[in-house]
Amino acid sequence: MTTPDEHHPDFARRGQAAYEAATRVFNLFAPVTPAAAVTARSTEEVRAAITRARARGLGVRVHATGHACATARPMRDALLIRTEPAGDVGIDPRRRIARIPAGTRWGAVVEAAAPHGLAAPHGSSPTVGAVGYLLGGGLSMYARHTGLAANSVRAIELVTADGEQRRVDADSDPELFWALRGGGGGFGVVTAVEIALFPVTGVVTGAAFWPAAQAARLLPRWRAWTERAPREATTSVRVMNLPELPEVPAVLSAGPVLCLDGVVVAPGGDATGRARRQAGELLDPLRALADPLMDTWHEAGPLAVPETHMDPPEPVPVLGDHLLLRELGDEGVAAFLHATVDRPHSALTVAELRQLGGGLSTPAPDSGALGHLDARFAYSGAGVPGAGGTDGEILAHCAEVRRALSPWDTGRTAPTFVASLEQPQGHLDADAVLAADRVRARVDPEGLFRGDIAPGCSAASAAGSAR
Repeated sequence: MTTPDEHHPDFARRGQAAYEAATRVFNLFAPVTPAAAVTARSTEEVRAAITRARARGLGVRVHATGHACATARPMRDALLIRTEPAGDVGIDPRRRIARIPAGTRWGAVVEAAAPHGLAAPHGSSPTVGAVGYLLGGGLSMYARHTGLAANSVRAIELVTADGEQRRVDADSDPELFWALRGGGGGFGVVTAVEIALFPVTGVVTGAAFWPAAQAARLLPRWRAWTERAPREATTSVRVMNLPELPEVPAVLSAGPVLCLDGVVVAPGGDATGRARRQAGELLDPLRALADPLMDTWHEAGPLAVPETHMDPPEPVPVLGDHLLLRELGDEGVAAFLHATVDRPHSALTVAELRQLGGGLSTPAPDSGALGHLDARFAYSGAGVPGAGGTDGEILAHCAEVRRALSPWDTGRTAPTFVASLEQPQGHLDADAVLAADRVRARVDPEGLFRGDIAPGCSAASAAGSAR
């Protein structure tokens, strides 16, 4: 048996190619610098990495695609395990179940499920890692229809601090299964998840763009529609200041624009006509008020949905902020517009209000630590340093929008939307925090994974956070 050693070829230090590969992140503004790093492509490699970390007195941290790197605690005394897919996505069409290896991106899940007439509760970007998104709740493009994505999880495979491989579900270990789904992390290295898929006949999806000068006319109409919107519809509005790039149509980079995008799902049977009518009830009045600069709303299948939101396909540097909001009313819409549109210059590339409610507001009877969102809108704002403003200008604008929206701030956040480690955040109440800590004490009594716990999710997470 080989003695674990920090110079093992899979146990890389800074300056080595394997280290650079394992520590890649999507947000280039937030690089991670662990003491050592490893890319694990199998459960056996995860177990070996944990053994080596324990032997060297290192904590263990985990990431896959690096989309959440801006919320990661310092890693100077930790081994970072990057999970890469061990095998393909498995689809059981009869049971409507997908098995997703850790490190798999949502685009691969969508492509595997679509030929069976099934869809997954994926996010707005096909490049995001499915597992981390699911463990953080997951605000899907279908969210008002399906609820939080974490509620679709049926089983989780993970390696805990003792090196034991476990398959956890509602029957085998209900407490750990509860904690893994939204409990804030720090339970082990998840190597695969099984999720329930849902049938889809078709969708109406796309994005319409207007000059931002029309926002004062259009945005109140959209907000009023959200009060009576069908559960099949999930939409968002964004004020966008897009740079001049080859992939950005010139009509959209000529000045600030208001974008309305989303999905209306036809869940099964002969529902496509209803989805078309529901989309028309939203879009036709807005199109009558002002002609869009560009309009891509169309009937399609699930394969089109991951491209709707047009998230960056490649890593970029980003600074941002996030809030969960109560019902805004006309006053809240005016406050949002004043902070994002009514100004000579914006440092934010995007300022978004995403529609919540519907299935997102309903706690599932068998949900995990995070099973619903008690809010009406999710705000997120982001800027690219150097593109629209300096770091300081972006952060100052984020603070300005936060102040403007403070009367409607619920004080809660959606974990996968949190933009930085420092921003105010929290999604668990005090009882849930204590319950999650009890599970961690059982599966990780020495705190090997304590550095992976999200802020506000553990009564003791501040201790040893550098690991």
